Amino acid sequence: MSGYFTDDDIPAEELTRRIDRARGLADSVRELVAATVVTDVSDDEQIEAQRHIEAAAAVLGRRRIDTSFGIRFNSDGRQRNWGNAVEGIRNPIAPPVDFRAESDHVWAEFTLGPQYEGPPGLVHGGVIAMILDQVLGNAAVHAGAPGMTGTLSIRYRQGTKLGPIRVEGRLDRTEGHKSFASGTIATPDGVCAEAEGIFILPRWARGLDTDRRFGIGDA
Repeated sequence: MSGYFTDDDIPAEELTRRIDRARGLADSVRELVAATVVTDVSDDEQIEAQRHIEAAAAVLGRRRIDTSFGIRFNSDGRQRNWGNAVEGIRNPIAPPVDFRAESDHVWAEFTLGPQYEGPPGLVHGGVIAMILDQVLGNAAVHAGAPGMTGTLSIRYRQGTKLGPIRVEGRLDRTEGHKSFASGTIATPDGVCAEAEGIFILPRWARGLDTDRRFGIGDA
């Protein structure tokens, strides 16, 4: 696993600039994906758009990382987990989630658009599971008890409408290297799904510095 954990020494101002640039690019691609799902333009216009998209992909492909993004630890203490499929700011597949940590829980409020649809007008159940998995894991990390998902149990109480979403997670207790967390996803209609998870600290991570185990950081 060590090959996915690297150290950087990027000046703070430059790192902030890169964060803003990465977020802006991912947001633009996310908008493109949503537009692709719901577009009703003509065939000629779709072909024109495809040419622009292929040109953009060629520009971005001029220089690539050989592996996944992994975790980057900067000298100013900030960490980058930008490729994460839920909260990676460089990953346009990720929902536009920006987790916030309070004293006893982690939460986020965001909007899910048409690219996250499952049943008509509703969020796909797998997307809900993915987000809940992340918020529960983040809650465990925030409480100082990180781990990787061992089990995740979800009760879908009602359909989750596309649109504004709130997700919350908290650590309930620990038992040795196991962390037990729970959380919810809700819309203005109320709670839509509840989750409970067990997160286990793997053997390879038990000798690492706590802050470097899973790369939960502020960048």
